[in-house]
Amino acid sequence: MGQEIERKFLIKKDIWESATKGKASYLKQGYISTEPGKTIRVRITEAKSYLTIKGKTEGISRAEFEYEIPSEDANELLNLFASNCIEKVRHEILHDGKLWEVDVFNGENEGLIIAEIELDAADEKFTLPAWIDKEVSGDERYFNSNLSKNPFKNWKAESYKL
Repeated sequence: MGQEIERKFLIKKDIWESATKGKASYLKQGYISTEPGKTIRVRITEAKSYLTIKGKTEGISRAEFEYEIPSEDANELLNLFASNCIEKVRHEILHDGKLWEVDVFNGENEGLIIAEIELDAADEKFTLPAWIDKEVSGDERYFNSNLSKNPFKNWKAESYKL
């Protein structure tokens, strides 16, 4: 069984603006299912497309199965079965030997930037880049599946702090 161990953080926008960004790629993804405890996602990147099935999040871990699929199939799945899609530009940045993925959201989630790091173990130690701010790993509002249903532009200003 595949497993994802991931932590999510908001970023300090003023420091991020002047940071070296690394490789950037466009992603579009939609959700076929966002039931509690399981999500089924279709993701299209500039080069490849994927079908991903994720289980219930427990702490910062969950089961994850990801399969490359033909781009034509991915587009058709999004068109037929995904009611809401999210779009973002992902920056891949190496910091102290670990890969950070920083997602700069577009469209309905514009203004939101989330940094993620995948770990080998839940208690793995790592260093934070200077542009990292508050951790939001346990805050379900920041799950991509929830951002597809309740986009950042709809949040009330008092319900979050950036």
